[in-house]
Amino acid sequence: MRVFAIFFLVLLGTFIIDYNIKTLFVEGYYRAGECIDLELHYNKGVAFSMLAFLGPYLKWIQATLVAGMLFYIFKEGYIKKYAFALGLIIGGALGNVYDRFVHEGVVDYVAWHCGFNYAVFNFADVAIDVGVIWLLVQLYFFSKPCAS
Repeated sequence: MRVFAIFFLVLLGTFIIDYNIKTLFVEGYYRAGECIDLELHYNKGVAFSMLAFLGPYLKWIQATLVAGMLFYIFKEGYIKKYAFALGLIIGGALGNVYDRFVHEGVVDYVAWHCGFNYAVFNFADVAIDVGVIWLLVQLYFFSKPCAS
């Protein structure tokens, strides 16, 4: 029962933090910097605007993928071992899917422009990345070796 609480609290916390930061930018927050601008962007695709040609279908594809992930991680019991990492990943994914339904694109706001000008991301993206790294560390350094 404890792992389910961890999963849902991390998921909910990630979603709420992401939602509130994005709200600041949707309402007009802006700050320019030497290498990073904090400014509103809407990403109609996925990473680096790929798959933007899918238009309104992309939100349904992503919602289906997140639902499938949830079904799979509960069905296979991965939630019991990877609750924190999966909470970050699913919380971030839900934050971005929510944007697609409400804003018709993901709300991005951290624009990196030192050396290249195309990396724009948000808190949900960072949560997903941290969750994946956390999961990989658990898998490769803390899982029991398979018996041959």
